Amino acid sequence: MNRSAIVTGSGRNIGRAIALALVGQGVSVVVNGHSDRAAVDATVKDIADAGGRAIGVMADVSKHDEVAAMVKACAAAFGSVDIVVSNVGVRRMQPFLDIGLDDWDAVLATNLNPAFYLARNAIPHMQARKWGRLVFISGFDAFWGQVTQRAHSITAKAGLHGLAKALAREFGPDGITANTLAPGAIDTVRDWSQYKHQPKDKIAAEIPLGRFGRMDEVAAACAFLASEGGGFTSGQVIHVNGGHYMY
Repeated sequence: MNRSAIVTGSGRNIGRAIALALVGQGVSVVVNGHSDRAAVDATVKDIADAGGRAIGVMADVSKHDEVAAMVKACAAAFGSVDIVVSNVGVRRMQPFLDIGLDDWDAVLATNLNPAFYLARNAIPHMQARKWGRLVFISGFDAFWGQVTQRAHSITAKAGLHGLAKALAREFGPDGITANTLAPGAIDTVRDWSQYKHQPKDKIAAEIPLGRFGRMDEVAAACAFLASEGGGFTSGQVIHVNGGHYMY
């Protein structure tokens, strides 16, 4: 049976790697971005050039109406919505007492709410086929705090795992799994000014494998969770961190 997926934040970095990995399994993909249309178009072109199927949908996933429209676009283009990968996040550094109400709401709106919006709109399509995969990209800071001055981000990432567990329990009878993927130190394009407290060489030295992870390694774990073979893994978190932290 043909499968289709929505991968948010998939114009670059981990999201792009996930989209390409799913296409490699024969999945048709909605490539999503918010502000960088060129990156989304480039990913769609790469997929088409490799013989896969993809469409690009620009949507601000912190807004429910735009997520709902994206889910409808996926169903219209590919006939179903079988796999959802929520892969968006901001990592602000702010001392807790400096976090204003607007700051708190903005981070949760970006890091947590999209997973709810995606699940709420996609699950009815999955129920219709008695098959579905929900994967929420979180992070290891949701499990040990990682650093100070990120209370809003850490709270949102921990919430993703709680949501996955709730959905796994409620919708398991419909053949739907829900899991969290927690990348560790992954070599991505990022704003390193937000990581000045964590020198890159020092982090690599703390990892038993002695290096940062690759984006394709995160994508491979996600592809497993989204596959037929991942059908008995639900309500779990898969840590992809090179043994940096062991739970």
